[in-house]
Amino acid sequence: MRSATMQKSIEPWYRQGWPWFLISIPAVAVITGITTLWLAVSTWDGLVVDDYYQEGKTIEKTIARSQKAAEMGLVADVRLRAEEVTLDLAAGSAVTLPPTVVLTISHPTRSGMDQVVILKRRDGVFVAPLAPLTAGRWLLQLEDESHTWRMNGTANIPAEAVIRIVPVAS
Repeated sequence: MRSATMQKSIEPWYRQGWPWFLISIPAVAVITGITTLWLAVSTWDGLVVDDYYQEGKTIEKTIARSQKAAEMGLVADVRLRAEEVTLDLAAGSAVTLPPTVVLTISHPTRSGMDQVVILKRRDGVFVAPLAPLTAGRWLLQLEDESHTWRMNGTANIPAEAVIRIVPVAS
């Protein structure tokens, strides 16, 4: 006669918790690896540049354009209103200002909200219509149409009424 403690039935392995816990660790690793591989293959990596030399030359040209604006003594006061942008652009002596300038207003994280505005001179200031901007930080780039000079600045909307942009010479 067997005692009650000896008649303890043994359950099959698949009804116990420890084997499933031990199986789940490599299973999660395999699923994570497959997901990572799928993301790597299906998404575009915009940070990789094929021609580093050409990128370097482009950066040098951009720096030269900022230095050109500093040499010209350009100073800009930008006023962003609800439906209009006005620009008061001053230059050093013997510098003639162009009849139109291009203002690029970029949102740091949402490229769909960016605007490129061509400002025309009217009564000594440059004026153009503007779509309303949401509150937050905006990046401003001011340049002539022939791309010989450029100036960069930032604006915090609606806190700043007048944004002063002064080129930085390197």
